[in-house]
Amino acid sequence: MAAFDPWDPAFLDDPYPAYAELRERGRVQYFEPTGQWLVSHHADVSALLRDRRLGRTYQHRFTHEDFGRTAPPAAHEPFHTLNDHGMLDLEPPDHTRIRRLVSKAFTPRTVEQLKPYVTRLAGELVDGLVRQGGGDLLTDVAEPLPVAVIAEMLGIPESDRAPLRPWSADICGMYELNPSEDVAARAVRASVEFSDYLLQLIAERRKEPGEDLISGLIAAHDEGDRLTEQEMISTCVLLLNAGHEATVNATVNGWYALFRNPGQLAALRADHSLVPSAVEELMRYDTPLQLFERWVLDDIEVDGTTIPRGAEIAMLFGSANHDPEAFRNPEQLDLAREDNPHISFSAGIHYCIGAPLARIELAASMTALLEKAPTLGLAAEPRRKPNFVIRGLEGLAVEL
Repeated sequence: MAAFDPWDPAFLDDPYPAYAELRERGRVQYFEPTGQWLVSHHADVSALLRDRRLGRTYQHRFTHEDFGRTAPPAAHEPFHTLNDHGMLDLEPPDHTRIRRLVSKAFTPRTVEQLKPYVTRLAGELVDGLVRQGGGDLLTDVAEPLPVAVIAEMLGIPESDRAPLRPWSADICGMYELNPSEDVAARAVRASVEFSDYLLQLIAERRKEPGEDLISGLIAAHDEGDRLTEQEMISTCVLLLNAGHEATVNATVNGWYALFRNPGQLAALRADHSLVPSAVEELMRYDTPLQLFERWVLDDIEVDGTTIPRGAEIAMLFGSANHDPEAFRNPEQLDLAREDNPHISFSAGIHYCIGAPLARIELAASMTALLEKAPTLGLAAEPRRKPNFVIRGLEGLAVEL
C-alpha cells in the first residue's frame, strides 16, 4: 500500500490519487503502521458513522485490559482527562446529557442571531486586509473570525484570547497518527494551561454570571443537570477547538482551491448567489478533517471482512468525499454542485453541533472577500502543514 503514506510530504500535498487507489483495492484494508482498518468508500463511512457497534470510546463498557489495549502513559494524563470528558469522545448516556445542554446554544434561532455579528466582524477583517493591499489570509481573516465568535459565545474576554489558538493547535497535535513524544508534551502543557485558565474563568462566572455559554452551563449544573466541573472545562475546550479549527482550515483550503480553479472563481465573482453551494463544495473538495476514528465495540463485517472487537477503524472523510459512487466527477471543483452529500461534518450522534455556525462564518468571510477584494489573488505558493488528520496550510499569502 505504498501510495497511502500519511507521513510523506508528496501524499500530504495531494492525498486524493492515493485514496482512489485505496477505493479500487476494496472496501476495507488493514494499515500496519497505525494498526487501523482503513475505510475509504462513502457508503461505508456514512453507514459506520451511524453504527452503534462502534464508539468514540470503549471505556463506558470495557477496561483497557478487557479491550486488549494499553492504558496511555501516566505523563499524558492531563491531555486524556481533558479530552476524554468532552462529548466528542463520550458515548451515551454521558454524550446525550452533555450534548443536550450544549445544543441550547446552537439552536437555529440562536445561531441566526449571531449572523449580524459574524457578518460585521468578517467585513472589518477583510477591510483590514484591503487597506494593507493583501497579507496572510490565514492570520488576517481565517483565524480571527471563528476564534472571536466562539470566544464571544463562551464569554472569554478579548484580552484573554491570544493563547487560545496556540493552545488549540498544541492539543490538536495529539489527533494526528502516531504523535511523537514532543507533540504529546506540548499537548499536555496546553491541556494544563487551558484547563487552569477555564477553572479560573468558571469561578468568576459563578460569582458574576453573564449571558454567555459558560454561565449557562453553570446554571444548568446548579439546577441539577449533573454537569461536572471537568465536563464543563472539557466542553469549553472542545467547543473552542472544534469551533474554529475546521472553519480556519476550510477557509484557506477553499481559497487555495479557488485560486487553482480560476474558471470557478470567476463564476463565483460573477454570481454571489453561488456562495452557499460554494461553501459546501469547497468543504467536500479539500476536506479539513481527513480522518475520523472509531473503536469496534462488537465484531462487525465490512464486505466479507470481519473486524473484531478491540480494533480501531479509520474512516477516511477525504476519500469518501471523492468517491465517484457518491459524486459525479468528484475530482472536479463544481461550485454549483447540487447533489452534495459530503460528510465533512460527520454523521450520526457525533454530527458536528456547530455546523450551522461554521456555514455562516464561511459564507460571511467568502462574501466579504468577494465584495471588498474582488481582485484578490495568490501572492506565493503556500506550504502545507505537515499534518494529515487535520488538513490545512501554514499560511496563504494574497495580494490585490
